[in-house]
Order: sequence, then C-alpha cells, then structure tokens
Amino acid sequence: MTQFPKNIQYLVFTIFMTVFTNHVNSQEHPNLILTKSGVEKIRAELGKVPLFDTSLAKIKDEVDIEIALGIDTPIPKDYSGGYTHERHKRNFLIAQKAGVLFQILEDDTYAKYIRDMLFQYEAMYKNLPVHPQPRSYARGKIFWQCLNDSNWLVYMSQAYDCIYDWLSIKERKQLEKKLFRPFADFISVENPQFYNRVHNHSTWGNAAVGMIGLVMNDDELIQRALYGIKDAKLDFTAKDDDGGFLYTEGKAGFLANLDEPFSPEGYYTEGPYYQRYAMYPFLIFAEGLHNVRPELKIFEHKNSVLLKSVNTLLTLSDADGEFFPLNDGQKGMSYYSRELVTAVDIAYHFGGHNPQLLSIAEKHGRVLLDDSGLAVAMGIRDGKSKPFKKTSINLADGSDGKQGGVGILRYGDEEMTLVFKYAAQGLSHGHYDKLSYSLYEKGNEVLQDYGLARFVNIEQKGGGNYLKENTTWAKQTIAHNTLIQNEQSHFEGKYEIGSKHHSDLYLFNAANNDVQVVSAKENNAYPGTEMHRTMAIIKNEKFEKPFLLDIMKVTSDKENQYDFPFYFMGQVMKSNFEYDSPNLDILGKDNGYQHLYLEGKGKPSSESSTLSWLNNGNFYTLTTATNTSDELLFTRLGANDPEFNLRRDAGFMIRRKNSQNTTFVSVIESHGNYSPVSEFAVNSNSNISSVELIHEDKNYTAISIKDVKGNEQLFLLSNTDASASKKHTLSINNKEYSWTGAFHYSTIN
Repeated sequence: MTQFPKNIQYLVFTIFMTVFTNHVNSQEHPNLILTKSGVEKIRAELGKVPLFDTSLAKIKDEVDIEIALGIDTPIPKDYSGGYTHERHKRNFLIAQKAGVLFQILEDDTYAKYIRDMLFQYEAMYKNLPVHPQPRSYARGKIFWQCLNDSNWLVYMSQAYDCIYDWLSIKERKQLEKKLFRPFADFISVENPQFYNRVHNHSTWGNAAVGMIGLVMNDDELIQRALYGIKDAKLDFTAKDDDGGFLYTEGKAGFLANLDEPFSPEGYYTEGPYYQRYAMYPFLIFAEGLHNVRPELKIFEHKNSVLLKSVNTLLTLSDADGEFFPLNDGQKGMSYYSRELVTAVDIAYHFGGHNPQLLSIAEKHGRVLLDDSGLAVAMGIRDGKSKPFKKTSINLADGSDGKQGGVGILRYGDEEMTLVFKYAAQGLSHGHYDKLSYSLYEKGNEVLQDYGLARFVNIEQKGGGNYLKENTTWAKQTIAHNTLIQNEQSHFEGKYEIGSKHHSDLYLFNAANNDVQVVSAKENNAYPGTEMHRTMAIIKNEKFEKPFLLDIMKVTSDKENQYDFPFYFMGQVMKSNFEYDSPNLDILGKDNGYQHLYLEGKGKPSSESSTLSWLNNGNFYTLTTATNTSDELLFTRLGANDPEFNLRRDAGFMIRRKNSQNTTFVSVIESHGNYSPVSEFAVNSNSNISSVELIHEDKNYTAISIKDVKGNEQLFLLSNTDASASKKHTLSINNKEYSWTGAFHYSTIN
C-alpha cells in the first residue's frame, strides 16, 4: 500500500474535515418544527385557509402587544403564580410565537425581539445561582424547579431555530457557549435526579436537551436526550417531592419515557392530567426528530404509540371535553388546552389524517402555525371533518399492557359514563384507590373522584404547588369511591408497596349497549383480603334513563370493619332511614379520616336503604342493600383544614363492622328533572323499590332489582369463570337459571 508523506496525509485530513464540517453546519434553518419547504407552503396559502389565517392574526396581535411592552427578564425569586415565574413563562411562550411570525411574515421586528431577549438571558444566566426557593428536589435557575427550566428550553429552542440563519455566526457561538449548552448541562448532568428517570418531569428535560441539540447539531446532547446520562451516580432510594422513587434502574432518556409509562394502546400510567401535560414535549420533540433525524422513525416507535396516545387521551374526557381526574388531576383541565392543540394537529398530520381529529380542532378554534396546523386547517376548509366518537373502551395500563387498566362504559351519547379504575400505581402521581370509580351524566359529575389538592399557579395557595392535603387527603383511599378496611388506606398508603401491584381485569363486555359490564379483582391492597368489584350500566325499558349496578364482593381471612363511601354531588332530597346530626364529630385520626366531619349517623330501617339528591337539575337515587347492623354515615370534608385548602364536599358512607366475607350491592339511578324557571319537578322519585342480594357463594352472585310497579330484574354473575362460552346453571328459591357467559341479565314481569 502506498504511503503518502505526512504533510500530504495532513492536507487530505484537513480537506476531509473541512468538507465534513461544512456539511454538518450547512443544514438549513428552520428545520426543527417549521421547515424551509413548510414555510414556503404556508406563505403560498396565506389568505386561503380561514382557520390558519385567524390563528395567525390572533398570535400576531398577542406578540405585537408584548413587543410594545418591552422585554423584562427579572431576577428569579417566586414560586408558581408569582410575578417572576409568570413573566419568564410568558417570555418563552411569546418568543416561540415570535419566531414563527418572523418566518411566515419575514418581518425582522420579531427576530430582533427574540435576539434581544436571548442576550438578556445570556447576560443573566452566566452568574445566576440556583433558584432561591428551596422546595423542589431539583431546583432550577430561572424557575423554582428544573421542570420549568426545561419548559423554557423546549420553547426557546424553537425560537432560536427560527432566527438561527438570521443571527451572525458570532452571535450564535456566544448564545450556544454561554447560554444554551450550560443550560442543557444544568438540567441534565448537573441534575440527574431530575433528568435520569421515567416521569413526565424527565420527559420535559429530555425534550429540552434534545431539541436544543437538534438546533445546534450537537450529537452529544441528542444522544443524552434519547438515552439519558450514562454512568450517572444515582441514589435508588431517593424520592421526589411527591414521594415517588426517582429512578428505575437502567431506564432513562426520551425513548425509555416512551417505552415505560405508555401502554401499547397509548394509556399513560400517570393519568390523563399528566398525559396532557407531557404530550407537548413528547410530540414536539418527536416532530423535531422526524424532521432532523428521520432515520429514527420516531413516530413508528413502539408501534406508533405516540400517535395512538392522542386518541386515547381524547377518549379519557367527559362530554364537555374535561379529562377524568384519575390520580393527581386538576378538575376542569380539558382538551381545549394548548397542549392538546399541539397534540391533535401533529397526530392528524403525521398519523394518517384521521378526519375525527378535525372535529376536535374545530372546537379548538385555532391551529399551530406550522406544517401540521396548516394541514388541519386545510382539512377543515375542505370539509373533511367528522365527529370524534367516544365509545365504551377498556384501556390497559403498563408498558406491556398487563398492569391493570381503566374501563370506561358509555351509554348512548354519554347519557351515562362510568370510569372504573383498576390500574397500576401511576408513578408518584398515583392514588391509593384500587377498584374506585366516578360516574357522569353528560358532563356532570354524579359521583366524583376528588382529583388533586392543589391550586395550580395560584401563588396564595402554597406557591401554586401541591399542598400537604394532597398526601393527607386526596391520595388516601377514603377520598375515593371504593372499599376501605379498618380505616387503613390501600397498601398502607406507601408508594414502595403500591408500585409493586396492580388490580386484574376479570371481565369487560360492552357488546350490548343496554347491558355493559366491567369487573376486576384486587388481592394485594389488604393482605388476606380479596376485593372483586363488578359494575354494569343497564338500560331497561321500564326506566327513564340508564342506571348503574355496583357489586363489591369482599372475602377475607379475618373479621374487619369495612367502610364504603359514595361522594355524591348535589343537595340531599330525602332518605328512607332516620339519622341523628351530631355536633360535627371528626370521623378519625389519620389516613384521610381526620379531614372528614361526621354530619349524620343512622341505621337502616329496611333491607334497602335509599338516599336521593338533586344536582344540576337532575334527580339521583342511591338504593343499596343493607344489614340491620350497618351504620349509615353522612360526612363532610373540611376537618383539620385551617387554611381552607379542601373543598367542603359531601359524602355518604355505609359502615359494616365485625364482618369477614360480605358483599355491597347498590344501584345509582338518574331520574327526572327540575326547572327553576317553570318550577316543575318531573319524575323526582326513584323507580326502584328494592335491591337485594338473593344468592351469594364462592362461585355465583345473584342480584334482584324490583321497581315500584312490581317488575323484577335479575343480574347473575359467575365469580370464578369469565369465559364467554362457559355454560352455567344456578338454582335460586327452587327456580333454576341457565345461561352462557360470565353474566346474565333478565327482566321478570
């Protein structure tokens, strides 16, 4: 082989490196979310796509007002909701929008605004200490936690990409060396307890580091984003602010956060509130990877789970679009949020142009100012929109879909919706609420899940952060519509125990719209006790509306006290039992009981106890099979809450003492209505005269529901064999019943 002189070898190497470097640095910007070709198409379509044009005009007005006010980058000092926090948050949101306007409108005003803002941050950041507020397990610099610093970088990366070619080489080098690279290093290698984990926090961190890495063409940052920090020193016993373990050994980075929390169907184990929050970094970083690193085929990862997850998240909402508050979830958060605008647009553009997503975008009334937003706006303009259909569905939990799940039963056009939770713990945002449920009529809560104890971004309430009552009340089992044994929460209220277990689906059948059933078992919440809960939405022609049948079968190795609460929404109308009203005794000492006042206490006067209430113009009645030894308790939330952090919600509870094996059977019925305008109360009384447990053993449970006209309905359940083909025979009161499948429902006139 010919050997060239060293000077020639050096010359060849220099030429190669120059060509390679020029190739690396020759990538055109924008290329992260906006692309050169995409911008050209957008400009060509201006004035022709109404929803896009409207969105552009609104954002232009918003950004122009901010530019006129001037740039403010105050020294950080506040928690969420405080001025400095909200100002820096506003800055990154406006900067991202200004970058888009610069590209579309070719107006240097927007580029100058971003440049000047970035250099103000560059001047501040090099001497900025960690945030003065000490609460977080991972304090940021601009914000009180690294999570919000990551928000800043995710958005600022997009702004920087939009003005990258407009800036001089000197300006880019200064920003990258003194702001962006130190920023990325701080939230990652300097805070591995935040970055190197599977959690929505680290998803934001991964996306932030990866997106600035894509803009800067820094492969080290991109690899760090995808796979986490290698060889990081981690304490696997450490916990975050919410009591969850910080690390899962060997699992970190963006791809791990795609693989682990999502089930194959796209259910996110932390629950819909945090799925909504995480969808922005998941999808915006994925779009950046698709544009800059298409070889990764990120939208195909785990069988396209990201794109599936958007439909799944939309399904986890009520008739008004508000997400079910599973685990930590703020009520009222809905698919109208900015994160869902992003999610719907990207899922439509990259997921095969599902026309049902267009109907959600129409409700949004705005689109992203990028390729995906243009595609959505053009689809709406061209009349391609179809209604988004939400049906009954069983959503598996866990990375392999085998860690429990959430069953949703819907009757008709969401006339009644049951949300039945038998899922895994849900990481640090999980609650101790196995086999719990909530019930909706249209968009109204009938029986509620409390959600979280937090006033997000309201400074007066704990700096907008989680309140201690989230742990002492909202996460505890007593805060949910499920069984509590001996006034103890499931898994002793301990994350390290709860995270090891999940409930198991026994049955899900929604083939018949008039009789839909979901059933699951829980064997670990209380060692030695099995809970088997079966719930059915039933529509019978003799009833005005569908009703809910609830069967909770409890089998234990010892006698216990069982509490079975119903957190109803509305004004009590009447009951069929007498009760005393004590002087607001407190129900217990801990595990959430310390927050409940006892407002009333009674005993059953018949084998079926009833409670009726009025809410949002509708009447509801709970009819439950009771024993003469049961206690019937009215509760009110708010005890031991001197700062008024908890809502004063009402509850009704069945207390069954000294019981080993028992079954709670209840029917929740919606009936009639009341108009304050006409002052007419229509069908205000229940149609049910009794609910009775007529057979119970290891293998079978049988329920009788009688209406006020003497008609009887029977619900028969196999407790041990859920096979759809299994034939069953059961004798009740000298009458034999035969059926095929796990359950049987019939009406006897």
